[in-house]
Amino acid sequence: MRWLTLTVLLLATMTTPATAAPAAGRAHEPGNGPERNQVAAVDPPRHATARGDNWPDANPGYPRRTRLRAYPEDPTDQAIKLGLAPYHALAPRLDDLQRRSDRVSVEVVGRSTAGRDLYLVTVTAPESPAETRRQDAWRDKIENDPTAAARDVFLRASYKAPVWINANIHGDEWEGTDGALRVIEDLAVDPAARDFLRRHRVHVNLTANPDGRVAGTRANAAGFDLNRDFVTSSQPESRAMRDVVKRLQPLLVLDEHGYVADTLIEPTTPPHGQNYDFDLYIGHGYAAGLRMEAAVQALGHPEAAQPEIPFRDYEPGVWDGWAPIYTAQYSMYHGAVSYTVEIPMRVNRVDYTTQPVAELRRRSAINTDVVEATIRSALTYVDEHRTAMVDNQIEMFRRGLAGEPQRAVPDGFVPGFGPEDRYTTEFPRGYVIPVGDGQRSGQAAARLVDHLVAHDVRVKRATRAFTLGDRSYPAGSYVVDLHQPKRALANVMLEAGRDISGTVPVMYDISGWSHRLLWGASVDVVRDGPLDVRGREVMAASAPGSLTAPAGGDLALALADGEDAAAVNDLLARGIGLRRQADGTIVVPASARSAAEEVSDRYGARFTAAAPGGVPLRRPVVAGAVAADELKALRDMGFDVRPVSTAVLDDGFDLAGVDVLLVSSGLRYDRLGAAAKAAVDAFLGRGGVVTRGATGARFNADAGVLPVRAVAGREDANGVVSVVDEAGAVGHSFVYAPHWFTDLGPGVRARQRYQGFVAGHWATRPDGSGGSAEAAGQAAVVAGTSPRGARAVLFGTEPLFRDHPKGLYWQVADAIYRTAAP
Repeated sequence: MRWLTLTVLLLATMTTPATAAPAAGRAHEPGNGPERNQVAAVDPPRHATARGDNWPDANPGYPRRTRLRAYPEDPTDQAIKLGLAPYHALAPRLDDLQRRSDRVSVEVVGRSTAGRDLYLVTVTAPESPAETRRQDAWRDKIENDPTAAARDVFLRASYKAPVWINANIHGDEWEGTDGALRVIEDLAVDPAARDFLRRHRVHVNLTANPDGRVAGTRANAAGFDLNRDFVTSSQPESRAMRDVVKRLQPLLVLDEHGYVADTLIEPTTPPHGQNYDFDLYIGHGYAAGLRMEAAVQALGHPEAAQPEIPFRDYEPGVWDGWAPIYTAQYSMYHGAVSYTVEIPMRVNRVDYTTQPVAELRRRSAINTDVVEATIRSALTYVDEHRTAMVDNQIEMFRRGLAGEPQRAVPDGFVPGFGPEDRYTTEFPRGYVIPVGDGQRSGQAAARLVDHLVAHDVRVKRATRAFTLGDRSYPAGSYVVDLHQPKRALANVMLEAGRDISGTVPVMYDISGWSHRLLWGASVDVVRDGPLDVRGREVMAASAPGSLTAPAGGDLALALADGEDAAAVNDLLARGIGLRRQADGTIVVPASARSAAEEVSDRYGARFTAAAPGGVPLRRPVVAGAVAADELKALRDMGFDVRPVSTAVLDDGFDLAGVDVLLVSSGLRYDRLGAAAKAAVDAFLGRGGVVTRGATGARFNADAGVLPVRAVAGREDANGVVSVVDEAGAVGHSFVYAPHWFTDLGPGVRARQRYQGFVAGHWATRPDGSGGSAEAAGQAAVVAGTSPRGARAVLFGTEPLFRDHPKGLYWQVADAIYRTAAP
């Protein structure tokens, strides 16, 4: 169907339907909801674009033609069975489009975990370099000088509205790629689309997860759910998407997913993120959602006859917009009206293997139609409302720069909007990340600053000492002034968050996170008052290490960050004999001073003069029955980790060379065969054990490691907690399905206790059990020696969750060193 024909059809059917009364929400189908996601180590993305010798030189205008790398045909590509485009077919198809049409540009914006190219396709009318520079200047003006942008009649008349389509972020939700390809190919050649493309740029991330697409897995090749990674951006695919949305500054974003019966189109249920300028979102958000709904219904597929809009149709919390971990919700902080779209017909998982091929292809054809309809109707909506949407984006950035409060959204602002939708915050004046004696961890401070900058948050480094309130800060301290365009993004990363346990009965996924409280750096909140600090905008932070011990003396390193553990493991890997003292301090002999200087510079470690004493420490070998996010964190810290499971141990894995068994996932002592169980029993007479979560608690009980009783909190509880350590110091940790330990037996002590719940969702079960009040004062982390002889540390918290709480990693490193055999 040609562009003009379908556009006319959509316009004819896009009358706003009567608003349905809120109904009991239909739960998302099994398998699409929250799960504990998996991650593993990856390389950073490469942003350079490869070009062939016989293609045009780089053109700063449009089109920007790229000769794409050819991939060998892969008959195992899981898309083939569905009649969809296999990954290896995408590059030839895009190359052909670039040859045939001057409207199509393709850029390689990164590489996947397994090294596949990530394609950003741009469809727009040709632009000279000068025209492109003008568009770029207008985009910059919208963000950085919004008051002037609002007065610029040329900008408001001629700025090309950018739209971003993100497809196939979950690898086994394929059809977003194929529906987007239909639209791209039509826009590329249809004469009726010419005028539209003079006013718009349509950008398509053709497959956000090519490794998952080929393998037929939700996760990427690292085992990580990319649609939970945006404010952490631990994966190369996530970083590529972050950089795309930051660079494009789209007015509208569609993230195409599957599968929810009948089709799901956001806006979401409450709770809505409290940092949004929600009045600038929900008007267009709901109206364009209704238009997409009408377009899907106009297809005439009975399987998509009644699309669901969570804002209208679900109960609070069932499909919320709270966490900035998803594509759509994260994109809102960059000025977009954004949506998750869930297409209707399941073709993955059990259905993929049990349904006939003909039925799978029938379903995929319907799904592809739905993707195409949502994209086309969204583009039509932007075309009709372009000026108003540009004005709203300008206004969002203007409010941020001016430091104005959020606007109250009245009941009925859109049909159905009421008190349950009203979430706001009071932005502080800013944040200070100190350096020097006031900073707990220089490495953590630099990591946090670099992360903020990478997300387009402006950070200034003070060029001279300054005082704010009753606090004095040295030169070099970092300042995040919340009078900036993307203040909402800065604040959602740095604020503590909010306890919403009593506000909604359930949440779709995690509801608590805080880079300020969980990334290991000392960060001060500046509530109000002037923030006149002289400084320079930061491009990259530095984390200088230090070595203050006098020459000829041993050096001490107190673990305060995962980078400190990386420094220790680096030294151990060189064969340097280290010692570990009872308080966890690592001692480096004076003879290894030059090596200590090297790792201090590399990892930002701080070495001081060592006191005498300590037992020998060698590099531990860890057998890890762990989730992939934990595996990534452990390997990032330089640990030698050998993945194990019940099956691996039963297959004869040799524990003889292992120092520590770390159990959190995939290992059941009671299901081991006799030989494997005997091997584990023998190990428990000499080795160390570290456990986490329900699997770890069960292993501890079944194997008789430490005499404690593990109590499970509510299974979906998650968020930021305050904790108290053995010395009485208060800190923070993260929980997901938390546990605590009671009835501590002889030789077992609490290393950390729960104090209170800070942010997230931790309610009680219907019978009143499992809540945060019950956990308060109970042991969150315990340590001791087993009657069998094993040294053990048990975690009821989640110190390595999804590569996020980086300030907690050192606790696991310390537990490994503590339990490893000398």
